[in-house]
Amino acid sequence: MNTVLQDKDNANSNILYLAFELSAKSWKLGFSNKVKLRQKTIDAGDWNSLLAEIELAKEKLKCTPDCPVFSCYEAGRDGFWIHRALEKENITNYVIDSAAIEVNRRQRQVKSDGVDVKALNRLLIRYCSGDLTAMRPVRVPTIEQEDKRRLQRERGRLIEERGAHSTRIKSLLFLHGIRLANIKDLKTLLPKLKGAVTGYDIPVDTKNELQREDERYVMVDNQVKELEALQKERVTQAQDGSMEKQIEQMMQLKAVGWQTSWYLVAEFFSWRDFKNAKQVGSCAGLTPTPYDSGDSQREQGISKAGNKRVRKVMIEFAWLWLRYQKGSKLSQWFKERFDKGSKRMRRVGIVALARKLLVALWRYLEHGVIPEGAQLTEG
Repeated sequence: MNTVLQDKDNANSNILYLAFELSAKSWKLGFSNKVKLRQKTIDAGDWNSLLAEIELAKEKLKCTPDCPVFSCYEAGRDGFWIHRALEKENITNYVIDSAAIEVNRRQRQVKSDGVDVKALNRLLIRYCSGDLTAMRPVRVPTIEQEDKRRLQRERGRLIEERGAHSTRIKSLLFLHGIRLANIKDLKTLLPKLKGAVTGYDIPVDTKNELQREDERYVMVDNQVKELEALQKERVTQAQDGSMEKQIEQMMQLKAVGWQTSWYLVAEFFSWRDFKNAKQVGSCAGLTPTPYDSGDSQREQGISKAGNKRVRKVMIEFAWLWLRYQKGSKLSQWFKERFDKGSKRMRRVGIVALARKLLVALWRYLEHGVIPEGAQLTEG
């Protein structure tokens, strides 16, 4: 009886719910008024068709033309431009974390865009009805904040590309028993290179390939240097309250370098507006995930639910902190708890230290609280 009464109340609902299932070629739209579901497919990015389908859905689902519209889609390749465009149309939109969506645990289940958009629509209705655990919206950066992340991301890709060219050059040389102390000397030494032991001339095609690989290596290396110079220039010209000013502030701590500070501030601290330490650790995926059911009690490790790049940087930074900030309270804590343990225990301990350090850095940037016992750089 309660279900029937609830459905009757929902039939008079004057709210339109819209879920998107996005793909490269088409968008699957799922409309609902809590009772009926209407699905339509449009070409990807066809905004006029989307607005027309919204108006038609209001008519078909008996909603008034000025009824509120709530929508959602999964965070992914399309980024946040759809969110900003929907907000401009006075549509309340949520970009949701796909990893936090509830899934059916059956071994085999139906998978299609129609099924997915129907499930998203149900989650959206639950969330808008007050069940805040139904889905997890992500924080949407402004266009300027999103653009601030491009420099270090491009640098990261170029570093990988430069490493690939370097490895390829070394592999080609190893085929002939040649080892170079410095790969940057290849251009000068290439005309004189001889095969190991027998002293034969390097074959023509191999030599030409080495020359082309070296040209690509030099080009990428120069681009990396240009980006790093641009980063330093922006920090030296930083204004109060800017992201670059936070980078400069973080670098005042001993053990914090250019790339660590730039990455953590641009990707993590500058635009997320954390309210407490728990949110900081959770966003980085460094919080514990205990398993406690019946007589079974164990620790499953960290959640890994957040930004994996930040976790990687923080693990590396935690080791640097132990090396350069030996007198800090955090280093002393690690030494007392894990210094005499096995290699495995030290790896467990460094993850715990990374989380504590991340929280300490947040307090330092947000409230100016220097980590206890930490040293600042001179000058």
